[in-house]
Amino acid sequence: MVRASRFVSGAVHLFLTAVILAPLGASGEVRTLTLPQAVEYALAHNGELKALRNEKDVARAGLERAVLLPNPTLELSADSGVMTGSPDETALSIGISQEFLTGGKRAKRRAVAEREAEAVHFQIADRERQLSLDVKSSFSELILAQKRRELAGRAVELNGKLLEITRERLAAGDIPELEVNLARVEVARSEGRKIEAEREFAPLLARLRTLLGVPAGEEIGFDGIPEQSPLSISLDDLIRLALENRPDLKAFQATSAKGEAAVELAEAERIPNVTLGLGFTHERSTDATGSGDEKTRDNLLGVTLSIPLPLFDRNQAGIREARAVRQGADNRLEFARSSVPREIEGDYARLAAAEKTLRLYADGILPQLEDNLKLVQEAYRLGEVGILAVIEEQKKYIEVNDGYLVALAERQAALARLEASVGTDFQNRTNGGAQ
Repeated sequence: MVRASRFVSGAVHLFLTAVILAPLGASGEVRTLTLPQAVEYALAHNGELKALRNEKDVARAGLERAVLLPNPTLELSADSGVMTGSPDETALSIGISQEFLTGGKRAKRRAVAEREAEAVHFQIADRERQLSLDVKSSFSELILAQKRRELAGRAVELNGKLLEITRERLAAGDIPELEVNLARVEVARSEGRKIEAEREFAPLLARLRTLLGVPAGEEIGFDGIPEQSPLSISLDDLIRLALENRPDLKAFQATSAKGEAAVELAEAERIPNVTLGLGFTHERSTDATGSGDEKTRDNLLGVTLSIPLPLFDRNQAGIREARAVRQGADNRLEFARSSVPREIEGDYARLAAAEKTLRLYADGILPQLEDNLKLVQEAYRLGEVGILAVIEEQKKYIEVNDGYLVALAERQAALARLEASVGTDFQNRTNGGAQ
């Protein structure tokens, strides 16, 4: 019984220890997002984008307002002669009037509101495009900082092993104590670089969490460099895709169409609206004839027609303003369409240069780097080379790997910029804002 009790107690202790020391996952799992998942999360949770999407409701309200008819006007009137010495003189009237829009104003207002709603839709799509670029760029910077932190840890590990070797050789009397001191200096320098890498990581993580709209207290991790597949689309095709898919161009087109519809509406506003009224009047009066008073009662039915005379204001200012707005929208559209090819050419050249640099690292530099370091370390252990050769080779190893990480990040950033310029996600094959 005593052994069984001790066994149960030990099992319980091990279970509680395992629960306490278990990594976060069973009760509070840490989500790790890849780049496409991070973009999707940002599009769904970014606070600024959520606020901008509320503009759709404003545009819908404007569309509803544009198709409404003017409200009718109810008119009530009562006249009495009590205050003027004629108490028997009274008149009661009731009337209703309705304004009728002329010149097709209602349809033209609806056209303006529809173009406005369309422009808002593509403006939101363009903000999604920009947000995707910001997330991809921040993600690349974060992964670069994360890999640099790991590389700094690798440098600490290499210099730590070098320090162990120098201590062993010093104990054997093969080297002077100066070489041990040099190894200690390299360990301290590598630890300093690791601290610096960790310091750079925190603000980048905070920025990316802000872009994604991650709530405080929710743990989300980021990992994974996307597969580096070469871009197999020609420059001419990229320009064609951009002119077809860029949501900012579509927003400019909708704004230009809105300007044209606004000009038509302003010209229609020159024609005055017609107001038709229908009224009923009941009058009571006294007609004094001879020796007695004769009371009379009259019921009157009237129709009124009101038409403003456009003698002075024929909406000249409104037409001029609408034409100026339309011309400005046309100019912005033309400038944007002419700027897109140049923007894509620059981003395409930047991506091509980044891919060349990446191939140079992958084909000519990295394959022999690890072997060279091992050979120099073993040669130092055998006393064939001095410690300075090992230190120099380790520095080269860290610098080259850091350059490779930078090339990876620059290639990913260049691809993200080109995707934003074209308005197409080449990795997921989806059109941003085009659908």
